[in-house]
Amino acid sequence: MSLSVDSKIKEIMKVPEAVELMEKHSPGFSTNPQMKMVQGLTFRALAKFPQAGLGAEQVEKIDSELKALG
Repeated sequence: MSLSVDSKIKEIMKVPEAVELMEKHSPGFSTNPQMKMVQGLTFRALAKFPQAGLGAEQVEKIDSELKALG
């Protein structure tokens, strides 16, 4: 399964390498209790929330790294 920022959070959470990558860019990604409420959202949708604190460039970098995981 290839991942990208258009993958749902629940799909990203199933891949340990992807979780590690997300933790690098967004510390607490896998441990934040609120993540359970957004499992059905894509990462791109989640990144639009101001609380995410991610700019467009960061999202594109994460997208490239997720795609590189294969």
